[in-house]
Parts: sequence; structure tokens; C-alpha cells
Amino acid sequence: MKVGLCYDLRDDWLALGHSLEDVAEFDSPGTIDALCLALAALGHETDRIGNVHALMRRLVAGERWDIVWNIAEGMHGIGRESQVPCLLDAHRIGYVFSDPLVCALTLHKAMAKRVLRDLGVPTPDFAVVERLDDVERVHLPFPLFAKPLAEGTSKGIHADSRITDREQLARVCERLLATFKQPVLVERFLPGRELTVGIVGTGARAEAIAALDFVLLEGADPAVYTQRNKEECESLVRYHLGDGPLAAEAKDLALRAWVALGCRDGGRVDVRQAADGRLQVMEINPLPGLHPTHSDLPIMCTLAGIEYLELIRRIFESAVRRLEAAAPWTS
Repeated sequence: MKVGLCYDLRDDWLALGHSLEDVAEFDSPGTIDALCLALAALGHETDRIGNVHALMRRLVAGERWDIVWNIAEGMHGIGRESQVPCLLDAHRIGYVFSDPLVCALTLHKAMAKRVLRDLGVPTPDFAVVERLDDVERVHLPFPLFAKPLAEGTSKGIHADSRITDREQLARVCERLLATFKQPVLVERFLPGRELTVGIVGTGARAEAIAALDFVLLEGADPAVYTQRNKEECESLVRYHLGDGPLAAEAKDLALRAWVALGCRDGGRVDVRQAADGRLQVMEINPLPGLHPTHSDLPIMCTLAGIEYLELIRRIFESAVRRLEAAAPWTS
């Protein structure tokens, strides 16, 4: 098959004057190289399209692909992760990973938590701070946790994101509002273990393949998987697979959330233990990082004995099978 690749390359946006924090979610050339090599090894022809602007130009020029592998995050707007899926839907081109609704919903963490809560999936109590005055209307017990409403890759999460009093809450919210120009999600801090669960497949065929646990090493930011810890994970974090009842519970809960929201093909669900030991869903990532040695999903697959090529094959086959069986409005 002729496979187009849509992605946001860090170097492209840095060249336009954006900061390292702006592009933290975006891909390195190594990720795109690895994907192309894997798809070629599976017998497919790859075409590096790039970001949404490149896709628009090529669609207008009349170019088409059998399927598009889409990991483009987008730069602007609350629907930025939905931009490429919307364009592809409009042109009746099938693609790997989730649809515009899922991408927009999961990026807006508060809306996703409202839907999960309505579905009976446990998630921490929360409030949304849209302006600094809203801090006074946050009536949740401390400690709390604050992060940007619509970012990934631990953007905006630092050592002071765990909040212990109202003065700190105001200070952190003021910084996040100024830096990210978007609301702040404030939720109850869960003190237990945090795991991220890798999922491959769609609907009834979805499978929780592993639960990744981690230990923060000497020199790491304590207690929280901060942006610094994630970016420097090779030296600050030791990963291992979760096992036993906790991992089993994590997989069950993550799969329940994944299927309930209609996520597709592959991704991750982050869960964490509350004070009573029960797990709750923190957030869902339907466009997972896919660097072979730096991203959570490939890391956990490697630990579970699943080679990178096999991971890409499973994700791709999920998309192809789904597209072949889909009704027109769900493709």
C-alpha cells in the first residue's frame, strides 16, 4: 500500500521561531525514520507528507494515498489534533489512529473527564481555572495537581505542579495561564503509583498489551512525571513492567476507558492510585509517541518482548481491518 505519513517535526517549527517548550510534543527525525523503515519492512511504500499545511497543499494538488499514518499533533487551537483527521475525512482517505471527535475530546482534558465520569469510569475530581479569579472558586481538598488543559508530553508539569496550599495554587495557575494561554486543569492529587497502559486495537478487538511502571532516580523531580523527567528519561527514570493485581486492574480500567471513548488502533491510558489504593484514569493519549527507545508505548512493548516492527504491524493491521469493515460515516 502507498502510506502517507502526517506528523509535526520539531525542527520545522523551531525554524519558524517557536520555542523548545512549544514543540515538546512534536516528533524528531529519528521517529519518522523508524516508522518509514518499519512500514517498508512490512512491504509498504511510504511518502513523508509532514504537517497539516503540507497535507493541504498536496491534497489541493490532487495527490492521494491508500492510507495515511497520522501522528500530527498540530500547533494552534483546541482542535489541533483533529485538523489532519478532518481533512482526510473530507477527502475520503482512511487513516491510522483516532477520528476528529476522539482527538478533540481527549485533548480537552476537562471534557474528557466529564465524559468518563458520565460513563462511570473513575477519574479525579477537578476544577477548571480560566482566569486567576477562578482560583478562589476551587473547592477541592489539598494536595492538588495543576497542568495546562490541552497539552501532552507533560508540557507545563514541573516540580511545583503538586499544590499544597492556595497561595501556591494561585502562583502556579498564574504562570500556566501566562505561558500556555489556555485554561488550567486543577485536580485532586493521587498519592499512589502511576502507570501508563499501552493499548492496540479498536472496540472489541482492543487489547491492553502492557502496563508500564517507573522509578524516579536520583536527581529527578520528585513524586511527579514532569516534563524534565520525561525529556531526560534515559538518565532520570527507570522503567519496568507492572505485574500482579495492580497491573491487571490498570489494564482493565484503561481498556474500559479506551473502548468507551471510541479510541482506535493504538495509544496509551494513564492511571494512578488514589489514597484508597484504587486506580483512576488521569488522561488518554490517542496519538502515542512512537520513537523506538524514547516513547512510552515502544518502551513497554520492548520490555514485554514485542519488537518495534511487531508493534507497528499490529497498529497498521488494526486500521486496515477497521477501514475494510467500516460503515461510510465511521471510516
